[in-house]
Amino acid sequence: MEGQVAFSCDICGKGPRHGNRVSHANNVTPRVWYPNVQKVRVLVGRSRKRRRVCTRCLRTGAVLKAVS
Repeated sequence: MEGQVAFSCDICGKGPRHGNRVSHANNVTPRVWYPNVQKVRVLVGRSRKRRRVCTRCLRTGAVLKAVS
């Protein structure tokens, strides 16, 4: 994989989202939402590899987990 980022999914490429925290007084400060990324042993071809996968990809079956 090229250009891996710590908080990104290796399957769908989902990464951090940036936005603003807005207070009651309408003060604006930057904030970040991170995806729920888990380290999972995944079947890639006939071998097992450890990948960072978001829980959405795990739930929808986009990844086949390796049985230990």
